Amino acid sequence: YLASISYADEQLGRVLDALDRSPHAANTVIALWSDHGWHLGEKEHWHKTTLWEEATRVPLVISAPGFGSGRSNRPVSLLDLYPTLIELCTAGTSSAVQDSVVKLQNLRDENTQLDGVSLVPLLRDPKAEWNRPAVIEYKQGNVAVRSERYRYIRYRDGGEELYDHRVDSHE
Repeated sequence: YLASISYADEQLGRVLDALDRSPHAANTVIALWSDHGWHLGEKEHWHKTTLWEEATRVPLVISAPGFGSGRSNRPVSLLDLYPTLIELCTAGTSSAVQDSVVKLQNLRDENTQLDGVSLVPLLRDPKAEWNRPAVIEYKQGNVAVRSERYRYIRYRDGGEELYDHRVDSHE
């Protein structure tokens, strides 16, 4: 498992190095995420089907022209990717590209109600205020809500767990 992750990291590095050497680096948005985590013995679990931190977090990296580097500890959702990419792809692009993206935005606005929001404010300032929790559901009725400080889990059988990450980061 760890060898496959290491190999994937190496290959991603090669792709990013090639992009940096290309003429497209200045106008390319990169969004990288993966599957959620896996317990490797934590809490005596060897699988990924829990609502705890280890199994629900995912790596998420977004790089876009005009934004610096930084790391945010704010909880976000993969549902936030679509509105983020729409916003990033309309900034500073040609009118033809903007027209296409605006059509996508209009289609989205007319036909769907998005749960996600753009992460561009966090790309501008990784420490920006962020009052949206991430909501995770595993099978119907088992839900976790993760804010920057807390994780609350409610199971369909009525069981509950509350973790304060300031005093118990390992839940």
